[in-house]
Amino acid sequence: MGIFERYLSVWVALAMAVGILGGLWQPTLFQAVAAFEYAQVNGVIALLIWLMIYPMMVQVDFSAIRDVGKKPTGLVLTLVINWLVKPFTMALLGWLFFRLLFADWVDPQTATEYIAGMILLGVAPCTAMVFVWSQLTKGDANYTLVQVSVNDLIMIVAFAPISAWLLGVSDITVPWSTLLLSVALYVVLPLLAGVATRRYLARHAVSGEEAIRTFASRIKPWSIFGLLATVLLLFGFQAQTIISQPLAIVLIAIPLLIQTYGIFALSYFAGCQLKLPHNVAAPAGMIGASNFFELAVAVAISLFGLHSGAALATVVGVLVEVPVMLSLVAFANRTRHWFPSN
Repeated sequence: MGIFERYLSVWVALAMAVGILGGLWQPTLFQAVAAFEYAQVNGVIALLIWLMIYPMMVQVDFSAIRDVGKKPTGLVLTLVINWLVKPFTMALLGWLFFRLLFADWVDPQTATEYIAGMILLGVAPCTAMVFVWSQLTKGDANYTLVQVSVNDLIMIVAFAPISAWLLGVSDITVPWSTLLLSVALYVVLPLLAGVATRRYLARHAVSGEEAIRTFASRIKPWSIFGLLATVLLLFGFQAQTIISQPLAIVLIAIPLLIQTYGIFALSYFAGCQLKLPHNVAAPAGMIGASNFFELAVAVAISLFGLHSGAALATVVGVLVEVPVMLSLVAFANRTRHWFPSN
């Protein structure tokens, strides 16, 4: 591992601090960047996430994807955790904390909105960032792509009804433009670029596989740069909120942390018991633990408003996800020996 990967948590912490300071010092600059969006998808963030994902997509070998069907256990585990467990545990934790444990600190209306925001996060499994977490744990790039793609297909038909049922409303409007544009930007386009790159290198190099590995290692630092720049911008966008509502952020973060670590533990240790290889089990745990925050934030804003408790809860989900997921990456890398060889 290079120096940037070895001390990635330090760089992320610095990016968070710089983002908050920058957002307080130059709020108009960050507001201008935040306004550069279409269908609730920020163009700058999309570009940075694309930089994160492209290096991994170069490693995707279409000829090996067809073999994923021969090892369906990891895919089934991902689907069970994401669609039969995660949304309901998130709703339960939201109710437990904001209806009982934190009831004296939050008024009922705000508590309802916080719970709603948490539910929207729980019903939106990760699409983009999971490629980064998979790469950092040396996950199987082909298998991760299939896991994410199947989740995206299910999300198209399941997000609205599950959200509506858990929220207790029937007028959930899914921002299809956000959902479809995000899938195209974070999965389809990087994948096509990766395939085109592999084909070009295979045709124009003496040793195609060696050329692909060399190219992938050279562009890998761009993935880390994209991650750090994304963290800096996200914390810069929310600097005012972080400073003005510290207690609310802490209260929301507590159940979100429990949910994230709990879902990862359930998926990761289930993978261990099922004797999955580490390069399948680790990404499966990462997909369950992380969220498709672009979709959750867009729906929260459309349903409850930009300054609602639901929107704040989804934003807190964004803020806690990166440092928490890095801790899970570190844990997964240290426990690789628990699993059979790939």
